[in-house]
Amino acid sequence: MSTQRQQSETEPESAETTDEARQRADERERERMEAEQRAADEAERYHLKVFRYDPEVEGKQEPRFDSFHVPYEQGMTVLDALIYARDEFDTSLTFRHSCRQAICGSDALFINGSQRLGCQTQLSDLNQPVRIEPLPHQDVVKDLVVDMEHFYDQMESVEPYFQTSDRPDDELEEQRQSRENREKIKKSTRCIWCGACMSSCNIAAGDNEYLGPAAINKAYRFAMDEREGEDMKQRRLEIIEQEHGVWRCQTQFSCTEVCPKDIPLTEHIQELKREAVKSNLKFW
Repeated sequence: MSTQRQQSETEPESAETTDEARQRADERERERMEAEQRAADEAERYHLKVFRYDPEVEGKQEPRFDSFHVPYEQGMTVLDALIYARDEFDTSLTFRHSCRQAICGSDALFINGSQRLGCQTQLSDLNQPVRIEPLPHQDVVKDLVVDMEHFYDQMESVEPYFQTSDRPDDELEEQRQSRENREKIKKSTRCIWCGACMSSCNIAAGDNEYLGPAAINKAYRFAMDEREGEDMKQRRLEIIEQEHGVWRCQTQFSCTEVCPKDIPLTEHIQELKREAVKSNLKFW
């Protein structure tokens, strides 16, 4: 009788202990799941260190780096991350972009120590923190925006447009180009004027008058086009064989390495050197 009474008296206490233990277990499980979720959230965020500079705002005239933690999505590019950081964290963050398809060339940046297009560079291919800076060797206007005026002047100096005096007699007749010649100049036509090659060139960094790989490639594109004729080719060779032209190239291949369109810039420069030598050879 006494034994039964003791058992009945201890049963509520055992039940209460079991409930508490279950609650503690549930709490531990909830904490574990929350910790896992936090870890997953951190893993899905990319750390950006972005160069900042604004000469017109007091307190921002000293260059610095700001950090942004951007939630990652599959296929996200550096440009996507910058747009998110601007729209969600700091609307004053300034950078150029347009087509987002590696065609306009406006979003060339210095990303983790290399010239790249922001819209073409996958975040998943980069080590963190992702360091994003304006193109080197060019004056910074604000944040990631550089002054491209000198680059455009160099491009214009080689007369980057088709010129010919050898036109068909019939106005409606096409000026034909052979398949072989088209293949020869095809890669040179891919240039999107992004300035990445110019920024990577050590010669251009030290010689402000050097035409640069982009401008020389543009000259190659037309000098090697058979439709312009020999007279115009000679004129273009005279432009690019000046003191600050093709002969300043030291064949470092840095321009070729960073070109987002895989143009063999260094090879084109060397071929123009050979053409310049041949045009100056005279036999008696």
